[in-house]
Amino acid sequence: MKDGEKVDISENPIIKIRELSVNYGANTVLQDINLDVHKGEIIGYIGPNGAGKSTTVKVMLGLLEEYSGTVEIDGKDIADRNVEYKRKIGYVPEIAELYENLTAREYLSFIGELYGLNRDMVEMKAEKMIAVFQIAEVYDARISSYSKGMKQKVMIIASLLHDPDILFLDEPLSGLDANSVIVVKEILAQLAAQGKTIFYSSHIMEVVEKISSRIVLLKSGQIVADGSFAELKERSKEGSLEEIFNQLTGFTDHRDVAREFVSIVQEG
Repeated sequence: MKDGEKVDISENPIIKIRELSVNYGANTVLQDINLDVHKGEIIGYIGPNGAGKSTTVKVMLGLLEEYSGTVEIDGKDIADRNVEYKRKIGYVPEIAELYENLTAREYLSFIGELYGLNRDMVEMKAEKMIAVFQIAEVYDARISSYSKGMKQKVMIIASLLHDPDILFLDEPLSGLDANSVIVVKEILAQLAAQGKTIFYSSHIMEVVEKISSRIVLLKSGQIVADGSFAELKERSKEGSLEEIFNQLTGFTDHRDVAREFVSIVQEG
């Protein structure tokens, strides 16, 4: 889905967050987050380190239970501890944590069966997806022998094997070659066009700007911007998403920092 295209919001949101707050002792990580996300949206979920992006996702994944407020996924409150909703979720974490002593075939079979898929179906789908990603020649090699890009491809396949309705992606393009980046971006666009919902978190503003139908910017645990890139650009009068990001997060001295660093490099 391209920037500016509208999602049908007549349906109930597939993700509904109300007054979500998370505190670690005296440290407030999230404060009164309210968010409705609908089918077919690609949400660019961005913010400085420590803004609360990963914490929000961990709550939705059921990995963090110490929070206040409500989070509903597909109309059901996740606090009810009914894990059935997790079958509808795919997740690619920023740091790939794979069982590297397994082959990709063994790992993907394991993940598919965890989601309740038939073994034959898992093997058929995984083998085809591996071939599309052009790593079939190492399918039966141990993952420990893979490059970072190969591991990332396995993680992406694992997140999509069970055809989830909601996909959480944290720096999903890390380590991928240029051609694979183009392919993955197109995969996401086609999934969104089919009604899949995608939460996309990245520090690469250019990619977020191009693929997101809507951008949500966090700062210090609060939402400070929410809209399409065109809407954020109109509101801030800045050009690129990177410039909008810097303005809204208050980071405006990047040139001075870079100038100081370069001057140190050139000393002597």
